[in-house]
Amino acid sequence: MIPGNGGSVKRIFSGMQPTRQLHLGNYLGALRNWVTLQNDFECIFCVVDLHALTVPQDPAVLRQNTREVAAAYIAAGIDPERCVLFAQSQVPAHSELAWLLSCLTPLGWLNRMTQFKEKAGRQRDNAGLGLYAYPVLMAADILLYKATHVPVGEDQKQHLELARDIAGAFNRQYGAEVFPLPEPQILGEATRVMSLRDGTKKMSKSDISEYSRINLTDSPETIALKVRKAKTDPEPLPDTIEALEKRPEADNLVSIYAALAGIERGAALARYAGATFSTFKEALSELAVERLAPITGEMNRLMQDLGEIDRLLARGAERALAIAGPNLAEVQDIVGLWRRQA
Repeated sequence: MIPGNGGSVKRIFSGMQPTRQLHLGNYLGALRNWVTLQNDFECIFCVVDLHALTVPQDPAVLRQNTREVAAAYIAAGIDPERCVLFAQSQVPAHSELAWLLSCLTPLGWLNRMTQFKEKAGRQRDNAGLGLYAYPVLMAADILLYKATHVPVGEDQKQHLELARDIAGAFNRQYGAEVFPLPEPQILGEATRVMSLRDGTKKMSKSDISEYSRINLTDSPETIALKVRKAKTDPEPLPDTIEALEKRPEADNLVSIYAALAGIERGAALARYAGATFSTFKEALSELAVERLAPITGEMNRLMQDLGEIDRLLARGAERALAIAGPNLAEVQDIVGLWRRQA
């Protein structure tokens, strides 16, 4: 059904950056939930390559990474026929709407964004405008499709709140209910997967240690090795959640097991309370390989036919343009811009 959104349609928008390899945290925190959301929402999933430009990129690597992330979406279970799947840069309306929204976004709102402060650090004066304005482009991504819901992790909730603020500001300024206020969609166990080397830090593509994360492209042997080498403490697994939460590395591994098994964390802990980490890690390795190996295999198969991935992205871009074009035209008319006639 997708084009437009008269207000009665529940529509999801989300995306990931094509920066290096997707990992277990991306799968458990987002991809797995996206697959479930296909059953209840109209879904638009994007590879956000414009966002990736906030850091230097090799053009050829960026294009290949975009294909790999698209392959990961499909391998994880996203159906490109049921959902709209495309690369952000294939729809120029993202950039234009971002400019229009930036013109009414107060600097004070952007100054409150904690991710810019964390990423820019002491080099704030040398940071690019794109990194600072990143949340406005994210708002444009969502509002361009009049999405009603956005699946987000805890670290993205502030950006979604800004998108809601921008939508409300636009509606008030022009006296029209143009944009819905998108709601956060937070689902499932282990929505925040931590590093295998430090249970207090989020699993990240940018971590220098390959042993900090399980990549979706890792072989079964590599997955098992990384689980065995995951940081733990010398004590057996506890028998209560309260005790578990005082041990971040143990808590992270139990949470990962629970998410992969599709059970509550307490149920996972009950299975292995009192067990040594060597016993638990063996079970976690087997489960991780069982769940991830089919995805890796399908990604490898898809990446052998880049022409097919490009075809699927092009088809998805056509469908995205069919939604984005009329929505952008509506905004252009409301703000008083001339636009090219079809």
